[in-house]
Amino acid sequence: MLLHSVLPSSLTAITRTVTVAAGRFAPGHLGELTAVVPFELVDAVLVETRTVQRRLRDLPSRVGVYFLLAMCLFPEVGYRLVWDKLVGGLTGMPVASPSAKGLRDLRRRLGTAPMRALFEVLAGPLARPMTPGVRFGGYRTVSFDGCSSLRVPDSQRNRAWLGRTAHHGYPTLELMTLVETGTRSVIGAVFGPTDEGETSYAGRLLHLLRPDMLVLWDKGFDGNAFLAAVTAIGAQVLGRLRNNRRTPVLTRLADGSYLSVIGTVKVRVIDAEITVTCDDGTVFTSSYRLVTTLTDARRHPAAVLTGLYHERWEHESAYYALRHTILHGHVMRSNDPAGLDQEMWALLSLYQALRAVMVEAAESVPGTDPDRCCFTVALQTARDQVVQAAGIVPDEAGGLGLIGRRVLARLLPSRRRRVSTRKVKSPMSRYSERRDDGRPDRSRTLTQLAVTVLEPGPEQPPLPAVSRDDRNAVPAQRRRHRILALLQDDPTRLWRVAEIAARFGDIRLDTMYRQLSRWADNGLIHKIGPGLYTATIWTPTTLQPAGNR
Repeated sequence: MLLHSVLPSSLTAITRTVTVAAGRFAPGHLGELTAVVPFELVDAVLVETRTVQRRLRDLPSRVGVYFLLAMCLFPEVGYRLVWDKLVGGLTGMPVASPSAKGLRDLRRRLGTAPMRALFEVLAGPLARPMTPGVRFGGYRTVSFDGCSSLRVPDSQRNRAWLGRTAHHGYPTLELMTLVETGTRSVIGAVFGPTDEGETSYAGRLLHLLRPDMLVLWDKGFDGNAFLAAVTAIGAQVLGRLRNNRRTPVLTRLADGSYLSVIGTVKVRVIDAEITVTCDDGTVFTSSYRLVTTLTDARRHPAAVLTGLYHERWEHESAYYALRHTILHGHVMRSNDPAGLDQEMWALLSLYQALRAVMVEAAESVPGTDPDRCCFTVALQTARDQVVQAAGIVPDEAGGLGLIGRRVLARLLPSRRRRVSTRKVKSPMSRYSERRDDGRPDRSRTLTQLAVTVLEPGPEQPPLPAVSRDDRNAVPAQRRRHRILALLQDDPTRLWRVAEIAARFGDIRLDTMYRQLSRWADNGLIHKIGPGLYTATIWTPTTLQPAGNR
């Protein structure tokens, strides 16, 4: 047996300098992400929420904040192992060695307030105005969407708050976020039980909208009150309409869309059919029924808006990063609502810090779309930096850290034109029985995508025969003819019942209410909201007999 000796010249000694906070604060760091969540910010948040320790302990409050963030960065291990990763790069320094109970007590001592305050500081749009893919004309594209599949421990206190969800076997938390679609950064978030409803949660985030934002949303957000609240802020809207929503055709536009009204908001409706051809020859069609407050068809053609709506799916990528890339399918840790509250704000803060580093890296190279930055690369590099206690204090020279450099070195290719299967594999999912929509059995590259804007149906048919309201009057004097003529003279105007009754002194107000309601039920006019009516130009939906609607 031959033994090979190792020559001294074949060995290399590497000496590193680690810069951390002094004394008992040394374990309080997040590796290179500490530059995004610096000591000064954490201290300010603790002072603001009055959660600074009263006496200097082995586990100060600042260390607790970084421990909570690291707890979300390493969801697969317990408290003690998370602590070991925080102090793994501090060899030779005297650091505390707390028990799991001591770390749980640290969480309870901190509470929820500092983590929520930290998220509110970090949250918000990250992109500059000229960053590729973040704006449509003068508008920053953002989106509302909910996620109801964040699983939490099946404890008695969690069930009392959230209930039990049969589809997953665990109680689940509803998360609603407002996201900047171009960077997938979180502008605002709320969460709670899944039975409150998405629009109710989204209503709590309306104060974060700005007049320069274009809001994208999926079906279910087109309620009259929610749409009016968004437009009252000055933000623009592009979203899907529910299938049972009937919209009157007020004015036909050259691109096939038409002006309509929802509640008291004047909107534009786009019915589009999308034909997809894949590289294997598969052809299938889908349809979008969109509503927007961008009513100028020349500046914003229907086909362009239909293509823009696809940006809403960037929100799903944000949720994928939260649920799968960070949590990696793990159930959250906390067994009570207060702990879940604290853990969720810590998780969202960590996510936003990673996005901030990725966007900074993309913007350091002009023309780089943030879509091309790989979240997995950023996450794994950040984990390594925590274990090594590296990059805690940025170099004086500035520039990108290791996370940014690795993200740029491993940029994803430009977005490919492809279609996914959208097949639900989990037998416990409520979508497992969804009908086949004709998509291929696996993801395919698109060779052709055709968007056809469908024009609304034929014009209003002749008026029905004489109604019982004025069957004894001559045609020119019939009440129904006079009122319909008034509405059709200005078909885009929203008429109140009192305004119509005031035009005709021979009609009592209560009688006017009953007659207008009956005519709306028969399809002669369109009821927009309580006491609001407008003329109806008939569409294929409204042409059906009243009994079939």
